[in-house]
Amino acid sequence: MSPWMSRLAPLCLSAFSTVAAAAAPAPLPDAGIDGLMQRYDGRVPGAAVLVLKDGQPVFRRGYGLAVVEDGTPVSPATNFRLASVSKQFTAAAVLLLAEDGKLSIDDPLKKWLPSLPAVADAMTLRHLLSHTSGLLDYEDLMDPADTRQVHDIDVLHLLEKENRTYFAPGSDYRYSNSGYALLALVVGKASGSDFASFLRQRIFLPLGMDATVAHQDGVDEVASRAYGYSGIDGHWQRTDQSTTSAVLGDGGIYSSLDDLARWDAALYDERLLRRASLRLAFSPATKTPEPDVPYYGFGWRINGDALWHSGESIGFRNVILRYPKQKLTVIVLTNRNDPEPYPLALEIARRWQETKR
Repeated sequence: MSPWMSRLAPLCLSAFSTVAAAAAPAPLPDAGIDGLMQRYDGRVPGAAVLVLKDGQPVFRRGYGLAVVEDGTPVSPATNFRLASVSKQFTAAAVLLLAEDGKLSIDDPLKKWLPSLPAVADAMTLRHLLSHTSGLLDYEDLMDPADTRQVHDIDVLHLLEKENRTYFAPGSDYRYSNSGYALLALVVGKASGSDFASFLRQRIFLPLGMDATVAHQDGVDEVASRAYGYSGIDGHWQRTDQSTTSAVLGDGGIYSSLDDLARWDAALYDERLLRRASLRLAFSPATKTPEPDVPYYGFGWRINGDALWHSGESIGFRNVILRYPKQKLTVIVLTNRNDPEPYPLALEIARRWQETKR
């Protein structure tokens, strides 16, 4: 039996316990959250909010609409495009393969993607995980006149033509969607599968995240899907997809509050990743100049006791904010282009932190 299969039994039990907990949320200690969420309520693109404390959902609610055109409301089961919140799953996939002995995070990138130019010779998977590779931003290399969606493999092809970087690998930090798109390709090569299938078989299904998917148009369907909108000229217009929305490794996962509760639970024990792998993900790999991000790990921003990540793409703004020592997590998913919900998540978290003072 493979190591990951041996973890399946306790994992399934946890998934059932999460579902049971989600069905009967604990009382809300401060009823002011509805006031904070007023802008998302009504016949407008909405939001879903989850607060987990000591493994239990103490606040779990949807606001506004997942589909404005037909009035479909947001619920805790609504699946939003996670955008860059997806990166923690890409990092977890790499760490799982490292546990399997299929790769090392210190492998040269070109071991797996040999078509990259000589400038990538010194790059490792660790550099990509921590945004210290210096890779050019693929978005800046795309032809603005080409309206076709690019995929992870297209990111590789764009970078194959560029024998230059922003800096020498490991010498600086620059947030890189390119790096995580390439990591998705590495996962596919090292696993002998494809990235979306690997995530489903090794992460989503074992954790009971049955509705979560790395979405590929024409290949799968997103159940209970929220569509993205932008405020344009005083009206909400659907802006669900852009030319970069089909890239999976940097932001292509759809998930819900209920499935993300299962993901959060798995980050406290070894049901998915070993403790050594979790420490790698949650430990500072590099310093950053970004606000509230003194350090970056592998797919996680680190600020003192807080682990967090935001996700922004056309029509979606999301955040997951975890305080593992307090066993407190706040997740806010929205299907609109503005505002960024990180400050909102901080305010919601304070309401539970203050109850302990």
